[in-house]
Amino acid sequence: MSPLADTSGGSARSGLPGILTAVTVATVLWFVMFSPWTAPHTSFWPVMALSSCILLALAWFLFPQWHEGFRLSPGQVGLGVLIAAALWGIFWVGDKLSGVLFSFARPQIDSIYALKDGAAKWLLAAQLLLVTGPAEEIFWRGCIQRFLGVHLAGKQKGYASKSLPRLFAAIITLLIYTLIHIWSFNFMLIMAAAVAGGVWGLLYWLKPDWLPALVVSHALWDAAVFVVFPIM
Repeated sequence: MSPLADTSGGSARSGLPGILTAVTVATVLWFVMFSPWTAPHTSFWPVMALSSCILLALAWFLFPQWHEGFRLSPGQVGLGVLIAAALWGIFWVGDKLSGVLFSFARPQIDSIYALKDGAAKWLLAAQLLLVTGPAEEIFWRGCIQRFLGVHLAGKQKGYASKSLPRLFAAIITLLIYTLIHIWSFNFMLIMAAAVAGGVWGLLYWLKPDWLPALVVSHALWDAAVFVVFPIM
């Protein structure tokens, strides 16, 4: 059975106020990490690690059912690898096109990669692979999108995984996930969040049982695109 087969699977301890609190916390954390008023006074990677842990803690506290039906099988891992590889390819093509279309594209992308200057690459890769990637996917798709889909569906039971309420939930989650990156004032980073979040959100709408694969893909893609196989 899909983990989203009924309304009980998407309940939150505090209902809609809980979801609003979680999103507000995420917005504040991303403001601290990326805004020009706060970023120069913080250390990006420790703050990112702390923020990821806070999102994961919120997921466990507000959405204790998120892990129901979560099985990290070999098939899910393999699917996650394929999704990550496909997403890396999409970004490679996007990088080439943006370089032709926008004169500011390369400098903005370089400024993102500059965040890793002076840091141990293996440590960054480990953080992205084991903490940040999984935490973000569990929070945004496994909790926020899941809860909104059930909340918007009201008292429906047994509705199809590709129902309109879940589509609206995917769109709302994508908008929030994209807009919290606006504090960076970096168009390429905002578009990267929109594209990646759109792919993960669409796949979760189509196949909610793929959440383990999406967690794997998010973790692998983060580590690959930023550290192991950067798109330069």
